[in-house]
Formats: sequence, structure tokens, C-alpha cells
Amino acid sequence: MAFSSLLPLFGLLSLILLHRTNTTSAIRLHSIQKPKPTSTIIPSFREAPAFRNGNTCTSYDEDIIHIVMPLDTNYIRGTMAAILSILQHSTCPENVSFHFLTVHLEPEIFSLIKSTFPYLRFKMYQFDQNRVREKISKSIRQALDQPLNYARIYMPDILPKDVKRVIYLDSDIIVVDDIAKLWKVDLGNNVLAAPEYCHANFTNYFTEAFWSDVNLAKTFEGRRPCYFNTGVMVVDIDQWRRGGFTQKVEEWMAVQKQKRIYQLGSLPPVLLVFAGKIRAVDHRWNQHGLGGDNLEGKCRGLHPGPISLLHWSGKGKPWLRLDSRKPCTVDYLWAPYDLYRSSRVAIEE
Repeated sequence: MAFSSLLPLFGLLSLILLHRTNTTSAIRLHSIQKPKPTSTIIPSFREAPAFRNGNTCTSYDEDIIHIVMPLDTNYIRGTMAAILSILQHSTCPENVSFHFLTVHLEPEIFSLIKSTFPYLRFKMYQFDQNRVREKISKSIRQALDQPLNYARIYMPDILPKDVKRVIYLDSDIIVVDDIAKLWKVDLGNNVLAAPEYCHANFTNYFTEAFWSDVNLAKTFEGRRPCYFNTGVMVVDIDQWRRGGFTQKVEEWMAVQKQKRIYQLGSLPPVLLVFAGKIRAVDHRWNQHGLGGDNLEGKCRGLHPGPISLLHWSGKGKPWLRLDSRKPCTVDYLWAPYDLYRSSRVAIEE
């Protein structure tokens, strides 16, 4: 019999064997497949230089600058760049203490920070996302709905009692000035301080359902409310605790659940409580909006005036735009602080 005449028979035999393999040996075949990762891949970073205090620095407890930041694996590259920028421009970098709020206390992340900044003074605190899960209302962008975005509201409950004053910073910032200048701002009798933007149309931060309700619209009577960005704030934690402001913010979140009075996540309820009642800080301390708007994230230029802090608030993040090779001009200001080490470079080393 010619070999060519056997080909149909071989084809039929192959189908039979394949069927038997799939039905009788599925478990054995599955066992040799490469397992899928069960957690987010932790990136690698270069070790930062050791930043030391100058001769004029003291080491008293009252001289410690407490900085609170959210800690999310998806934004860890931004966090690392922010830490580096703060230390690099500090006169007394060893006096800066970091407090990281995170949903998951992962040993790998602790080790990552420790290996990148061996001399860093820091602690990690777990934020119980169940505290806000049922209180969060859907906003215009999914990233704004993450429980960790609301952790700043619970700082007085999470931080130790001996931490009485903090600077809260988002992960998408770069500081290009001595952070001690912001720390020393005079709060007076105010709970918090932040740059105010009174030229912005404040009514845009709330829906028609809010302004058309006579009782709700009276919320701002007797005060001149201005927009401020909650990603950069100096906060008197003690006053916040005594005033029960966490509960006041939660009450507005409950109203939002019923009447849909805003669309921007954790920002509006804080504005409802504090707008018009804060100590204004120079605009140089929050050059915000560099990430574009919350929907498209188109490129934006710098605002006129001096700059102490750059903030990529909005949808576009500099590390993502740089990686995609579609950076905005302002993203090149972030790049020098990027400690990220790509997998290719890590293998070569």
C-alpha cells in the first residue's frame, strides 16, 4: 500500500488519540501548565541615595515632619518618585517621617520601600475598606471610586494619637522645594490648609439636584466657598478628631447615596464640610491638573507663577504616558525622579 494512501488513516487515528487524551488525561495535562500569578507583579526600583540632615537640623520630636500618603501597587511608581523628590529637596530629610495608608499590608511592599530607601523613616497602616464600601457612590471615573481614595477622611482614626499634624499628599506629585516650608504654614484655628482656587466655578462641583434643593443650597451660606484640591493638605489631626469631621463627611456621603449631588468621588463631600473654612496656601504648593481632565486626560501646560509642587491630578499619569511613548511635555519634569527599573534592565544587571 502506498504511503499517500495511508494519510487519511493517520488523520483519523490522530483525531481518536486527541479525543482520548482530552477526556482521560485532562488533569495530568493541566498539572504541567505554568500557574497563573495570584497577585499583582511587584515592580523593581533602583536604590535611592542616602539623604542626610544638614548641620542646622535638630532631631527633636517636635521637628519631625509627618507626611501621609496612600499606598497602592498600581501607583507605587508614582509613590517612589514622590518620596525621592521630597527627600532630595529637604534641608532635613532625616526629619521626614512617612505614614502610608494601604488596603493590604503586603510584606513585599514593605520590603520594596525598605530596599529602595534603606534610611527612610516610615510606617504602614491598613485601611479597612469595609468602612466605606457601602458609602461610596459611583463617580465619573472608576479610579475615583476606589476605597483607598477615601482613606484620607479616616486619618485621625488610623494614625497614632501622638501624630497631631500631617501633610497629606497624593501619589502623583513631585515636590521641588523644601517640604518644611509647607509644614510651617500657620493654620490658626483652621483644621486644614491648602491652596484655594476661588476663580474656579464652584457650582460645577455639584449637580443640579444639589443647587435646586433649597435646604442643600443653604449649606454654604455665611462662607465664601472656593475649590481646593484634597491631594495636598496640611491637616490638624487633633482638631479633626475633636470636631468629629469624619462623621460630617460621611453624612454628606449618605446624602449622595440618596440624591446624587456630586460626581467626583471623595472630593465633593470634603468641600461640603470645609470649603470656605480653610487657611489658604500659596498656589505654588499645588500645580494641579497636570494629568488632564478625569475623562480623557489630555495634555495641559503649567500655570503661570513659581512652583514648589507638581501634581498630575486627572486621568493621565506621567509614568504611563512615558511608557506608552506618548508623553506630555510636563511629564519630562517627573521623569528625573523615576526610580523604576524595567525587567529588561534588571535581568541585564
